[in-house]
Amino acid sequence: MKLKSVAMALMLGALCAAGAQAQEVVRLGNLKFAHYGAVSYIKEIAPKCGIKVEEHVFAKGLDVMQAIIAGELDVGATASEAAISGRAGGAPIYVVAGFAKGGARLVGRTDLNLKSIKDLKGKRVGVTRGGIQEVLLLAELQQAGLTASDQPGKDVRLVFLAYADLNQALLGKNIDAMMQSEPQSSQAINKGFGNEIMKPYNTPIGEPVRTMVMTEKFYKERRPVAEKFMRCFVEATRTFIDNKAVAEKYVREVVFKGQITKDDFEDAIGNSPYVHDITVEHIQTTTDVMVKTGVGRMSRPPVAKDWVRTDLLEQARKNLGIK
Repeated sequence: MKLKSVAMALMLGALCAAGAQAQEVVRLGNLKFAHYGAVSYIKEIAPKCGIKVEEHVFAKGLDVMQAIIAGELDVGATASEAAISGRAGGAPIYVVAGFAKGGARLVGRTDLNLKSIKDLKGKRVGVTRGGIQEVLLLAELQQAGLTASDQPGKDVRLVFLAYADLNQALLGKNIDAMMQSEPQSSQAINKGFGNEIMKPYNTPIGEPVRTMVMTEKFYKERRPVAEKFMRCFVEATRTFIDNKAVAEKYVREVVFKGQITKDDFEDAIGNSPYVHDITVEHIQTTTDVMVKTGVGRMSRPPVAKDWVRTDLLEQARKNLGIK
């Protein structure tokens, strides 16, 4: 009888251990933008992937990097420039996938009739410091032969503001134009106080790809969990690509709590579609443009081939039958 009890206890212990392992926790850092919605959706389908995802939302990508360096996250979603700056600053991360592309727009005040990048001469342009929008803005200004600084004396006066404050500054005429993310740039246009000047995709970067990064520790030491997470990520992204109704409902109702309209969502995703892919070449080009524009002020820019790892992504796509 005693042996049966011991055997039963051991069996229950094994089952509990298996259950705990099946629901291993992944700590995910994310941002609150329309094109980050599929990343947020991972936590909804995580249980069927055999994991639990704890989402932590940050104000900007560099905050995600700081949390990774502090050991508070396993995975992070951020724009490529934050990942590159983070790696240059010692963040132990690998780029493992992309999850959206585009997501930037140069918007001017409706009363100023700004038509091109050259019209920004003598104007105040709002942008978030250190974001991919700053990289794109400076690259576009360089191509147009315009100088820029947040101090007087240059062709364009930069005004550094948080993403959440840019629209209000444009509406209040405290700035003349802004390089903004989505859905905020679409909201400014749809509400009538902003006009699109351009989508800034004619630099060597093209459409910037947002990056999914993993800590080296998570990638190397928790490989089975990393594989489950990547499969879940690909499945969530594929759901948002294939089923726009699910994507819209989730982003508008869950992520933004009804604060954006159907038009805002459609326009935002039209300018920042969901993807999976990332390439070594894209990260290297983005790094090179960052060096050229001075964004991030990296003393030792990371070499993309040393820290872009797409094997987990390729495996997940193969397992899910996605080309």
